[in-house]
Amino acid sequence: MDYSKLVKYYQELEKTTKRLEKTKIIAELLKKTPDEHLEKIIFLLEGRIFPKWDERKTGISSRLLIKAINSSTGVPNEKIEKEWVKKGDLGEVVEELIKTKKQTTLFSKKLTITKVFENIRKLSELEGQGTISKKIQLITELFTSSTPEEARFIARTVIEDLRIGVKEGVIRDAIVWAFLPRVKGINEEGTKTKPKKITKLKNSDLKFKLIETEDPRKTYNELSSKVEHAYNLTNDYAEVALAAKKHKLNKLFMQVGKPINPMLAIKAESPEDAFKHLGKPALLEYKLDGFRLQIHKNGDEIKLFTRRLENVTKQFEEIMPTIRSHVKVKSCILDSELVGFDPKTKHYLPFQNISKRIKRKYDIGKKSKELPVEINVFDIIQKDNETLIDKTQEERRKILEKIIKQEKTKIILTKKLVTSSEKELNKFYKESLKKGNEGIMIKNLKAKYIPGRRVGGWLKLKPVKETLDLIIVAADWGEGKRAKWLSSFTIACRDKNKLLTIGKVGTGIAEKDSELTFEKLTKELKPSIKEKKGKQVILKPKIILEISYDEIQKSPTYTSKFALRFPRVIKLRSDLGFNDIDTLERVEKFYKQQNK
Repeated sequence: MDYSKLVKYYQELEKTTKRLEKTKIIAELLKKTPDEHLEKIIFLLEGRIFPKWDERKTGISSRLLIKAINSSTGVPNEKIEKEWVKKGDLGEVVEELIKTKKQTTLFSKKLTITKVFENIRKLSELEGQGTISKKIQLITELFTSSTPEEARFIARTVIEDLRIGVKEGVIRDAIVWAFLPRVKGINEEGTKTKPKKITKLKNSDLKFKLIETEDPRKTYNELSSKVEHAYNLTNDYAEVALAAKKHKLNKLFMQVGKPINPMLAIKAESPEDAFKHLGKPALLEYKLDGFRLQIHKNGDEIKLFTRRLENVTKQFEEIMPTIRSHVKVKSCILDSELVGFDPKTKHYLPFQNISKRIKRKYDIGKKSKELPVEINVFDIIQKDNETLIDKTQEERRKILEKIIKQEKTKIILTKKLVTSSEKELNKFYKESLKKGNEGIMIKNLKAKYIPGRRVGGWLKLKPVKETLDLIIVAADWGEGKRAKWLSSFTIACRDKNKLLTIGKVGTGIAEKDSELTFEKLTKELKPSIKEKKGKQVILKPKIILEISYDEIQKSPTYTSKFALRFPRVIKLRSDLGFNDIDTLERVEKFYKQQNK
């Protein structure tokens, strides 16, 4: 299959922002794709070469891509960087440069899906001396054989930034449209038509046929749910698409060693709000200040994954013996929180302490003694090849209590309370905060485990932190549709008359139809630009923003020696002046308060 065919679909997807149109375009492509290319096409539509849980990466930065563009076009790096600042997209840059090349390569070949896919996959396999030049050579080989349009999407795929607006929900619906039974009463535009007669959907039979039903939308949603359930088990739409085409969705299963997306919680406004949404009684658990850890045990083989599906098995090898000896099943997938503690006092430490270990590659053994961890298990997703996500929260907790041999500072179950009383909830909440935890989790006893979704079965209750008024001192030009705007803002607090950076923020600002947009903020900041450094601009301190955040952490990255975790813009504070910027002293005060 020629790569040019896929590029035509990419271009169609770029032209529309409508979800139904994107779904229809992708469904058409999937129907025409041979079985041997189907998984590759799904990955390429997602703008990746590996499943998102796969730890292999291309290892190509924007700077390395610039060198590959230089190698294939002969255009100096400096000129490429200038064009990058203007366009905000290296894909568009290489497309334009290849268009204007005076001479094309005599030995270029027509690109195929397989050639593009394999060349980009090889980038992750290269190691040792000469790796960079070999990577550049692989990308250059593709560029010199490509049309300008093909080069644009190759560049974007290499750095995993495809920009065609295809989200997981669109892929899911396209698989339904392409391979599952068509529902009479749902037309191509996704609207209802009145069916002439009624038949029922057989849950076990997913072969291609026309289904007539009393409620077309409900039946369509049932089919969509089947695909989503298959994805929840595999975390891989490429695998799901092939199974759907071969009518084998019911053959897919959850595999130990392959991480799935964790279930997520919604924030509760109050105890009353929690009971209103979840009903009574509810399960309460301490919300710990650690990091989410998915534990995969298959006999003596153990793999550990973070919330973002990063493999951190090597960084926490010291907990392997505990898992082998204290988890009394042959195989399972556990959901847990890994919490650091002081080896002398045994008191829990804030997340920022243990976060130092997540990315560490050297002196791991030494750090494991300096910053030991305790596993706090709160859920089980699979046990001895049985998938448990459709069991209730209550049932899953009972299974955990049977298989975990608890030992303080090694592995324990999160402290729990089942109650219908707001008074008991408040007492439990205050007790958790007093122990240095973030707050509490509140869970519906009948809730299923739904990967990757905030569906209301879990709520979290924690204190509302005070916001900070901080000033913008630098910014980065955006990419893609934000190419003409500044979109990542370096913010600073004040230490007397000196400004100290404390993080970068980009969330909380809208693209349009809002009081605070990237376009409006860029207009405000442009006159304040003092210096340009590639895509970054240094600004005269002028614009103050009110910022919320999840936590304040120690950090060597910024001059304040602090960093805001998950900062978000609340509003523009045009009513404030330099002396109103929050001080380093206040930041330190909030930092100490949260760690008490």
